[in-house]
Amino acid sequence: MRTANIACARSTAIKGAGLRRTALPALLACALAVPAIAAPPPARPAPVPNADPTFPFSNEVEAFAKANSASTPVRDATLFLGSSSIRLWDIAGSFADIDTVNRGFGGATTAHVLHYYRRLLPPVPPRSVVVYVGENDLAAGATPDAVSRDILALLKRLRADYPRAAIAWLSLKPSPIRWTLWPKMAQVNAAIAARAKRDGFSYIDVGAVLLARDGLPDASLFRPDGLHMNARGYQRWTGLVDDWLDHAAPTTGARPNAS
Repeated sequence: MRTANIACARSTAIKGAGLRRTALPALLACALAVPAIAAPPPARPAPVPNADPTFPFSNEVEAFAKANSASTPVRDATLFLGSSSIRLWDIAGSFADIDTVNRGFGGATTAHVLHYYRRLLPPVPPRSVVVYVGENDLAAGATPDAVSRDILALLKRLRADYPRAAIAWLSLKPSPIRWTLWPKMAQVNAAIAARAKRDGFSYIDVGAVLLARDGLPDASLFRPDGLHMNARGYQRWTGLVDDWLDHAAPTTGARPNAS
């Protein structure tokens, strides 16, 4: 490109009568040597702003906040809190005789729930709380001890904020695709169950109902991904939780939490 420009300059520098004869061809040559200016690319639509770019799920959590402000607060509802096992559960249809609030978001670990904690809560205190979280923690490589500590921290926080609510933690479930994690899940389940009475919450074993007679996860209760339950699997969970709700009563006060 620099050579072409120099040649153009030399051609247009010719003086005298020859200028009229050479100027036009020189100018044409210069025009041909200059590349066409490309049209600017079309503007892309602005991305959806992320309320908290350091963490995933923030847009999903913002949707919970919008739902809180867009509807009349539900009193004496049961709050379902946790990961995709909560999100994919047809809570409203499964518990049609009570008011419910679903605050499950897919892929969530206990750390995610703790991070977004305040934005996950309904506008008014719930009558009861059902929690399922911890499975994704183990799948991401956390140790059973670390997972247990985080779960107990979450349950302790819920108990402090809702001293009169009945609170239940659903045990980690066995699934075909994560069966190799079952020994670690069993460790977490045992650790949380041992603290239930002391810390003022209920432990509900929702794993045994998902096992076949051979002791392995019953694949007929799961979706093709081998991880999430289908309607039949959720029906078994619904029966257990519904029975707990029938017998659970709000507490009269928080039990002291020892670390």
